[in-house]
Amino acid sequence: MRTAPHPLIYDWNNDSAAPRAVAMLDDETLRDGLQSPSVRTPTIEERIDILHRMDALGIDTADIGLPGAGPKVARDVERLARAIADGRLSLKANCAARTVVADIQPIAEITERTGVPIECCTFIGSSPIRQYAEGWTLDFLRKCTEDAISFAVKQGLTVMYVTEDTTRADPESLRLLYTTAIRSGASRLCIADTVGHATPNGARAVVGYVRTLIAELGADVGIDWHGHRDRGFGVASSIAALEAGATRLHGAALGIGERCGNTSIDLLLVNLAMMGYLDRDLSSLPAYCQAVAQACDVRIPPNYPVVGADSFRTATGVHAAAMVKALRKGDRALMDAVYAAVPASLVGRQQEIEIGPMSGRSNVVFWLESRGMQATDDIVDRIYEAAKASNRTLTYEQILKIVEDARKAAVKN
Repeated sequence: MRTAPHPLIYDWNNDSAAPRAVAMLDDETLRDGLQSPSVRTPTIEERIDILHRMDALGIDTADIGLPGAGPKVARDVERLARAIADGRLSLKANCAARTVVADIQPIAEITERTGVPIECCTFIGSSPIRQYAEGWTLDFLRKCTEDAISFAVKQGLTVMYVTEDTTRADPESLRLLYTTAIRSGASRLCIADTVGHATPNGARAVVGYVRTLIAELGADVGIDWHGHRDRGFGVASSIAALEAGATRLHGAALGIGERCGNTSIDLLLVNLAMMGYLDRDLSSLPAYCQAVAQACDVRIPPNYPVVGADSFRTATGVHAAAMVKALRKGDRALMDAVYAAVPASLVGRQQEIEIGPMSGRSNVVFWLESRGMQATDDIVDRIYEAAKASNRTLTYEQILKIVEDARKAAVKN
């Protein structure tokens, strides 16, 4: 069900005009997201906690590592797989693998030891620029694809075949590689916008091409979209891909990942909910993002959409006055919508009014009354004057000191 706008908002977006596609989500935070050179790798306990938070948000699948990278990674992947089983999570596991038998074998072994089904996400470069840089021939890529997927299927693994740099690959290469993958037993094809090259139009075009190819082959395979943020199109291109026929979208919390990062799965969740692709409780989304930020030692910018500290916070007089007037009408939803595109309540937050150099007296009165304090003329004047003399928003402690000083002055008089 689409999150409907307030009745007084005329919605030019008209996102509910067409039938809504099914949107599955794959969370890459604990694998692709950790490729960011600026993050700290979370402890195994932190990663298990994050898996539980993903599950609470209804995320369908999560990449829990690349066990072919070595014994330690393989041990961690096994612990995460067991945590999913022990926690009886609805979340399904998948693992990354290069398109070589040596990377696929550990996934099969972990699946056998744990009894937890793990989707094998085997990737290989596909674009001409990558082929040239690596010294690969197209026939070499075809053989690697065929050998690796055939081996994985024989091991009983479900396979998602990932073509790296798909959005800069030529149609002929994609046709050969995807045809080989499907005939070798792949269940899903992943279009990877590896360097964030695609615009929304580009995303629609390449997904449309792959969808047509699948239809020509008479195959029943899913299409994934794996996006990056290098041009700032992460969320927009992911939604365009969904509308063009992709059935699972990838992302990472807070958009962490290599270079500029992966598509932000938190913002993807919010927009998919508001556009009617998803119907779920997102009240735990801020806590999920905070947990990832702490575990990965990543700072959430104050102006980061939806989960940033300033997302639902204002100190501007005109804005605050309108919000206060809306609240005085007894309409909390109106307050939530008059100066916000995303309802704070959607993610378990609320509008906050602060006091700063651009504030009006209504900011001060609301701030005091909402905290059960008297808004006398003297106290309001003192706080208002301090705010106008300040170069930034007043802190809670600064305001309390002004209130206390005003009370002491009143007692003396």
